[in-house]
Amino acid sequence: MQEQIIKTEYSEIMQKSYIDYAMSVIISRALPDVRDGLKPVQRRTLYDMYELGIRYDRPYRKSARIVGDTMGKYHPHGDSSIYDALVVMAQDFKKGMPLVDGHGNFGSIEGDGAAAMRYTEARLTEFAMALMEGLNENAVDFRETYDGEEDEPVVMPSMVPNLLCNGSAGIAVGMATNIPPHNLSEVCDALLYLIDNPDCEIEPLVRRLKGPDFPTGGVVIDKFESILNTYKDGRGVFRIRAKWEKEDLGHGQYQIVVKEIPYQVVKSKLIEKIAELLFNKKIPLLADVRDESSHDVRIVLEPKNRTVDANLLMEHLFKQTELESRFNMNMNVLDSEGVPHVLDIKQVLKEFLNHRHIVLQRRAQYRLDKINARLEILSGYLIAYLNLDEIIRIIREEDEPKAVMMKEFKLTDNQAEAILNMKLRSLRKLEETEIKQEFDDLSSEKGEL
Repeated sequence: MQEQIIKTEYSEIMQKSYIDYAMSVIISRALPDVRDGLKPVQRRTLYDMYELGIRYDRPYRKSARIVGDTMGKYHPHGDSSIYDALVVMAQDFKKGMPLVDGHGNFGSIEGDGAAAMRYTEARLTEFAMALMEGLNENAVDFRETYDGEEDEPVVMPSMVPNLLCNGSAGIAVGMATNIPPHNLSEVCDALLYLIDNPDCEIEPLVRRLKGPDFPTGGVVIDKFESILNTYKDGRGVFRIRAKWEKEDLGHGQYQIVVKEIPYQVVKSKLIEKIAELLFNKKIPLLADVRDESSHDVRIVLEPKNRTVDANLLMEHLFKQTELESRFNMNMNVLDSEGVPHVLDIKQVLKEFLNHRHIVLQRRAQYRLDKINARLEILSGYLIAYLNLDEIIRIIREEDEPKAVMMKEFKLTDNQAEAILNMKLRSLRKLEETEIKQEFDDLSSEKGEL
C-alpha cells in the first residue's frame, strides 16, 4: 500500500493553522454580533434558560443546572466560561440592562467575585425575554449544535438594541472590542430618528444618543466634538469623572461626598489608593477618607480645614486616582454576514434596524401561514354546515367518504380530513356561529398583516 504523505513547508502549515485559530477566536468567542450584541457563549446560555423555562415570572434555578445543561447541549468548552458569562450578564454594575436576574452572591462593585455556581440561582429578566421574542415564530435561522443533536439560533430576534444598551468587551487574536453601555431611551430616540431620516448625518444621531450611560454613574467630561468624532470613527476615548457634592456641616465646615464612581473602577481599590496617597502625604489638602457605602456608593472626603477649596481638592484627586478614568471605545463587531468590522454609530444602528425589518417580515409571514392554514380548515367547516345532511349521508353510506366529499364539494385534502375528524358535539348551531366569528377575525388580522 502506498503511503499517503503530503510534503509541505512548515511555514505554510503554521500560517494556515494560526489563521484558522484566529478566525475561530474572533467569530466564535470574542466579538459580539452587531444584531443582538451577544457572543456565542452568552447566546447559548440565554437560549438554554429560555428552553428550560427559567423566566422572570417563574422560580429561580440553580446556576450549576444551567451551566451543565448549556455545556452538554450547546457549548462544550468548559463550565468556567459559561458561568463567567452568566455572572457578567447578572451584574447590574456592569450591564445597564441585565439579562440575568441573579439570586445570591454575584459579585459586587467592591471587586468581590461571585460565589460558586452550586450556591447561586438565576433566571431570565424581562429584557432578556424581549431579546428572544419570536424565537418560536421562525424569526431567525437555526443551525445544528456541535453534536448535531439539538438546534440553536444563529442570532436572537432582538426586539431591544442590546449591543448599545449593555455594551461588550472582548480580546481576540489581533483585534479586540470595547463598547460602553448606553441609555435604552436615548438609543430608541436615535433609532426612531434614523427610521424617519435614513440618509441623515451622524451628528443628529449622536445628539440624541448623547454618549455612554454607565450603570455605575459618573460624568463624561469630553466636549461634544470629541464625543462626535469617537462615534464617527467607531473608536476613541471617553473621560469619566466621579460625581460628587459638597455637604455643609455648619460653622463653615464641610465634607465632600462621592456618590458615583467611574465605570469598571473597583471601589475598594480606589479607597485604598486615596488612603495610600494620604499616608504618603501626596494630597496635603485632604485630612481623611471614609467609606460609608451601603447599597449606594458614598465615599466621604474630609478636607484639612474649612479654608480648603473643594474644587481644587477634587482636581488633585482626579489627577492622581481613578476618580477620573478613561474608557477606550472600539466598536469592533461581527456584521450581519459574520465579518468583523469597526463600525460607526450610524452603521451599528442601521444594522440593528435591518435585522428587525427581516425579523418583522419573517414573523408576519409565519403568522400569515398559520392564518391561511386555519382559514382553509374553517372554510371546510362552513361548507360542512351548509351541507350537513349530505355530509352525514356520505360518511354513513360511502366506502370512500373522503374522496366523495372532495369531489362533490371541491374540498382540499386538509378540509376533508378535518371534517371527518369533527366530533358530534361540534355540529350544534352555536359552534357554527363561533366558526363564522373566528373566520371573520382571522380574515381581518390577515388583512392587517
